[in-house]
Amino acid sequence: MKIASIVGTRPQLIKAAALQPALRARHDEIFIDTGQHWDESMAGSFFDELGLAQPDFSLGAGGGTHAKQTAAMLLRLEPILRDTRPDAVLVFGDTNSTLAGALSAAKLGLPVAHVEAGLRSFDRRMPEELNRVVADHLATWSFAPTPTAVENLRAEGITSGVVMVGDLMQDLAARVSAEVREPAALDPITARLGVTLAPGAYLFATVHRQENRERPAMASWTAILAGAATPDRPVVLALHPGTRAAMDGAGISCGPNVWMVDPQGYRTSLALQLHAAGVLTDSGGVQRESAWLGVPCLVLRETTEWNEAVSGSDGRMVVVGLDANRARTELDRLAPPDQAPAQAAARAGSLVLRPAGAADAIVAALDHLPTGTAP
Repeated sequence: MKIASIVGTRPQLIKAAALQPALRARHDEIFIDTGQHWDESMAGSFFDELGLAQPDFSLGAGGGTHAKQTAAMLLRLEPILRDTRPDAVLVFGDTNSTLAGALSAAKLGLPVAHVEAGLRSFDRRMPEELNRVVADHLATWSFAPTPTAVENLRAEGITSGVVMVGDLMQDLAARVSAEVREPAALDPITARLGVTLAPGAYLFATVHRQENRERPAMASWTAILAGAATPDRPVVLALHPGTRAAMDGAGISCGPNVWMVDPQGYRTSLALQLHAAGVLTDSGGVQRESAWLGVPCLVLRETTEWNEAVSGSDGRMVVVGLDANRARTELDRLAPPDQAPAQAAARAGSLVLRPAGAADAIVAALDHLPTGTAP
């Protein structure tokens, strides 16, 4: 089959890197990058690091409002899909690139395959929630990562073409986990910062969600990070360029013991999580990675679509929202400063992460149109 894969953001590049070797071994791929993340630190460096093929088409549709960005993608995707006529269009996750890819394909009568189908935060204020709901209802194949995702689809009347495949991101994390087990994996970021990062003696944070770029939210989560950071245990905050711009525009900072850095490469990000005393994040991807790595994690959102990560964490992952008191209490419980270094060393030393097998399951499922689907 000829499969058009549409990516545009950093998490989608990770998923594509996990899938691409298996996909290209069995199918012909047309690789399309919308450019939703166009910054070198956010996306550009990932192509080389993750061994991704260069895109066959680069749309350059990053920036602007949701409406402008999605409209630009639709305008540029339609002629490509119309001229190349793939047998299926593969979209990942819940971004504007996902929405534009699913809409463009469906309007041209092309079957849509949605990776990470069925995830629900049940918060329609989130643009990601709207994107994933629309993509699911347009999809011919719904590749669900968890049993809960399968049940969410069933509750919305979607049963045909649903396949529980596991999590693609786990496949890639398992592939490189041995490379980040040793504390030496922190050396690149240590050299860039000009300081020493000892295992268990720092916290790692990421913030990028749209709702966390509003002034009241920024005031809340920066206070959480400032309260958690000390000279002996700083916070390393890998900051999305959009979040940094919002902070600069609002005149909000995090304090002296929060070290703001650009988004890091894939392996460095995994290493920063694995060897940290704990993780604070609003990212679904980082949330899952910290779960697989066994790292204490505070989720800086009111809801999450990755409920299995929370329920299966043995209490190591807690959804705290922007409640500073709860964040402080949970951090003291999960990562006490006198115990965190030993916990980090034991965690890294015993790490064995196995792949989910999602890539092979997706590629095999694409061989067959679901029952009842017109060819």
